Amino acid sequence: MAYKPEVLSQCAPDLIYCSSQIPVEATCLNVRQNIVSLVMTYEQEYRQSIEAPENFWTDKARALPWYRFPETPLRQDENGIFLWFSDGEMNTAYMALDHHIEQGRGEQLALIYDSPVSNTRQKYTYLELRALVATFAGVLKSKGVEKGDRVVIYMPMIPQAVIAMLAVARLGAVHSVVFGGFAPNELAVRIDDAKPKVVVFASCGIEVSRIIEYKPLVDRALSLSSHKPGSCIVYQREQLRVALESERDSDWDELMEKATPAACVAVKGSDPLYILYTSGTTGKPKGVVRENGGHAVALKYSMQAVYNMQPGDVFWAASDVGWVVGHSYIVYGPLLHGCTTVVYEGKPVRTPDAGAFWRMVEEYQIRALFAAPTAFRAIRKEDPEGEKILNYDLSSLQTLFMAGERLDPPTYQWAREKAGVPVVDHWWQTETGWAICANLMGIEPKPAKPGSSTVPVPGFNVQVLNETGEPVRAGMQGVIALKLPLPPGCLPSIWGDFERFRAGYLAQFPGYYCSGDGGYIDEDGYVFIMGRTDDVINVAGHRLSTGEMEEVLASHPAVAECSVIAVKDSVKGQVPVGLVLLKDGIEIDEDRLQTQLVSLVRQSIGPIACFQRAIVVSRLPKTRSGKILRKLLRQIADNQSVSVPSTIDDPASVAEIEAIMQAKGLVG
Repeated sequence: MAYKPEVLSQCAPDLIYCSSQIPVEATCLNVRQNIVSLVMTYEQEYRQSIEAPENFWTDKARALPWYRFPETPLRQDENGIFLWFSDGEMNTAYMALDHHIEQGRGEQLALIYDSPVSNTRQKYTYLELRALVATFAGVLKSKGVEKGDRVVIYMPMIPQAVIAMLAVARLGAVHSVVFGGFAPNELAVRIDDAKPKVVVFASCGIEVSRIIEYKPLVDRALSLSSHKPGSCIVYQREQLRVALESERDSDWDELMEKATPAACVAVKGSDPLYILYTSGTTGKPKGVVRENGGHAVALKYSMQAVYNMQPGDVFWAASDVGWVVGHSYIVYGPLLHGCTTVVYEGKPVRTPDAGAFWRMVEEYQIRALFAAPTAFRAIRKEDPEGEKILNYDLSSLQTLFMAGERLDPPTYQWAREKAGVPVVDHWWQTETGWAICANLMGIEPKPAKPGSSTVPVPGFNVQVLNETGEPVRAGMQGVIALKLPLPPGCLPSIWGDFERFRAGYLAQFPGYYCSGDGGYIDEDGYVFIMGRTDDVINVAGHRLSTGEMEEVLASHPAVAECSVIAVKDSVKGQVPVGLVLLKDGIEIDEDRLQTQLVSLVRQSIGPIACFQRAIVVSRLPKTRSGKILRKLLRQIADNQSVSVPSTIDDPASVAEIEAIMQAKGLVG
């Protein structure tokens, strides 16, 4: 981007925006940031973020319109929690909507909704989206929602999910979005933990071949939960309208017709914006907390630094608002940066075919597309030669981004060749909220190495440690850890349970956040993530607890003991398989048992678990103290060299399990 001298002359470092005479696209801040991008190398940018993090992030915070700019960028509270921008005052919904309208961007498209499963398309300008958000904030306010209150949102990929999230943020309240269709007991656990004042849900979700009614799931969850929200608000979709049977339930549209729009409520930078639950190894989900200030600063920075987006660009994250990608890069990131975001209710295939993603790129002039590798494996499976791509004009597309699971080199090569644009594999977690490692397309793109998520993003001090917490040499595998303090945008704690946060992330290596992932850094500084070191598996980009599935399998009256492991899958990356021991004297057909166990998991966790295989075994490899050797089972499944520990109780069990898994075709 070129800038005229008269534009540059008006810039000052303490200004957020230049005078109204300068086009919004060439604001003072954008000028300064783009000049920095042109003259700063990645190494210089990264070094500044590590050596002087408070100065670095204070500078990035100036890109946002605070009510009161923070004077203390970073502090620790009495529990040792690191808090970014805690004394700043702001409102995330204001930053994402109202501010852009005030800067003259009200008629720009803010959100595009495309739903091939319902044959619906809608577009919302910043003005239109702000009006709906303010009105629904008024609805929530009429139900008693105030600053700090929680609201659970249980919705499919429809605009109302985004509107509800932003409306909660507008009131300074805290939302907790639960993936639409999650099983009732999973929803109940989250309701009990978050204790919401209101639950907002849609009447149904739409899959390729069926409609999923949500109200029975919500009703069942509320019957199971100890906490009883005061109100439920139902958005009635035309594909399925449900009866509202109690005073607890209200109709979204009826409430919107009589609501008074609500103003933005100021919050501190350290006040929570949302709670997002992620699987834990114990089976109990962890409520990841995201605070307002650091979250906004990190996402605003990432939109330019990682994704190379400019205000007005169309950005599409093909995810779901129930996951962290949806929170960060469907809702908040693009809108904070003044982009147009896309809400897509469909699949990469079968809605109607493997050309669905490419049709979206052409129709909406999408500049960057972000999806899990699973999506592109599904497209490749149905269209291996990329013939569907030839039907569409992809000239607007500059980059494909992938994350959520390891991007295997064959999928990388296929996407790079067929789409004809750079493919960026970047690594991050629900806990961090944005990329830990990436190829920074907005700073200094580097040559890609298939299988690597490239280099650490500024702010993340990435180390590979051995079991004693010592850094290992280049090329050696170990545990990936992040030196504290974490940059803005990362979780400061677990909702209501700092001790669980400390024990789960900080205790293993004092002074570091333990990611739970293993890998190595090569001689060029490229980071390679090889997989989990705990008992959480990654199914199509969704983290699921094997411990939780084991609890479900063990509830079957025929099962004495079990272990759930991940096996490789050509489309989903990993899928779970259960190894079960029967109780003495029990005789049951293995196929019948498998059908029953699959049904149990679907009822308790939901179809998202993709649990379809259960194998009866006569014994499981254990230590003499009785601990199942899950790492050894994972090595068998991954066709790795098996390391049998000296503490094993029955060495012959290893060969037996290996033979069974080989015979069943479960060894990758």
